[in-house]
Amino acid sequence: MDETTKANGPWRRNLHILWFCSFIVGMAFSEIMPFLSLYVNSMGDFTKAQVTMYSGLVYAADFFVGAIAAPLWGMLADRTGRKVMLLRTSLGIAVAMGLMGLATNVWQLVALRSLQGVFAGYIPNAQALIASQAPQEHSGAALSTLMTGGTSGNLLGPVLGGVLAQIFSIRVTFFVTATLLLITFFLSLFCVREQFVPVTKSTATANDHNPLKVLTSSRLIFILLSSTMIVQFGNTSISPIISLYVKELMHNVGPITVVAGILAALPGISNIFAAPRLGRYGDRHGSGKVLIFGYIFAAIVYLPQGLVTGVWMLGILRFLVGFADGALFPEIQTLLTKNTPNDLTSTVFSWNQSFQSIGNMLGALIGGWIAGIFDYNAVFFSTAALMLLNLALIWWGAPQIRRTPAVKN
Repeated sequence: MDETTKANGPWRRNLHILWFCSFIVGMAFSEIMPFLSLYVNSMGDFTKAQVTMYSGLVYAADFFVGAIAAPLWGMLADRTGRKVMLLRTSLGIAVAMGLMGLATNVWQLVALRSLQGVFAGYIPNAQALIASQAPQEHSGAALSTLMTGGTSGNLLGPVLGGVLAQIFSIRVTFFVTATLLLITFFLSLFCVREQFVPVTKSTATANDHNPLKVLTSSRLIFILLSSTMIVQFGNTSISPIISLYVKELMHNVGPITVVAGILAALPGISNIFAAPRLGRYGDRHGSGKVLIFGYIFAAIVYLPQGLVTGVWMLGILRFLVGFADGALFPEIQTLLTKNTPNDLTSTVFSWNQSFQSIGNMLGALIGGWIAGIFDYNAVFFSTAALMLLNLALIWWGAPQIRRTPAVKN
């Protein structure tokens, strides 16, 4: 698809619809994610170390399966279109989420999280669809704006989930989540437009079992994919323990699920305002500059989270995390878009989803392991160190992105 066709295509309308769908998906997932460890804790008489270990396993199951399945779905999407992938993932996860509300032990929950991983990927597929349709000069702003849909949902979801869990039970949030995902399925079915025409692949691409090898910017692509994994590793290492950390800071007194939900939502507030502005700045001045800022700022705000003595201090720092996320995830994906040919858009974005799933899996497992052996604050210290290591990888491994804006192949 050439730039003229893109400019006149349905990408703006799809952006609005997929923003709303991403909002629903973000809200659906964030309703239950902060409370999974509490849900696990309710399924048995576990020690602190056992809860963190089982919580990490439950978190990781989805992402382990998703890491394997994502590239296969991505290659299929490049042949059949992205809309069908949106339908596949929203319906499949709705079923898995509904069944999780009926789970009675940890191993059933692990199995259903694995089933969820098979169908995962609504937001990455929405990003791939917009990336394939939006003109290059608008890609940074478009993808950053789309990502605010998910983060806006993440903002509301934990608060809604916390209230539902406090008034009813954590199980109720799974049924609400399944209903929201069914709404997303029908919106995607009837409102999203895609006139998909399979792009004729080059001979090299068609004959290579690993299409990423034929990319002229393959080194940069691999570094960006690795960065997705590392950033997601850092974020997810905190997810299994955040509600337990809040419980400890509150000395097990008060509306813990509500407070944990609010703290989980705070990064979304700042992200909503930061991501589109940082995306537009990156389009004009270079996405690499925004990316480097994100890593430095992330390290600065993660480190003191392990030193706080109250939920108010933790809340302020969690709010600042949204600025870092608004600089990191959208700019990584913008750089991927600008360095990926159109016929490999879904393939590369599916690999990005796979690396993200690996980061989720390792972060959940290792974060729970670190918290079990040391303490909750050690997870925040290790995340800050990881952001600095990723900055070093970008700085020396891909120096071109800090010098000039990356150009699409």
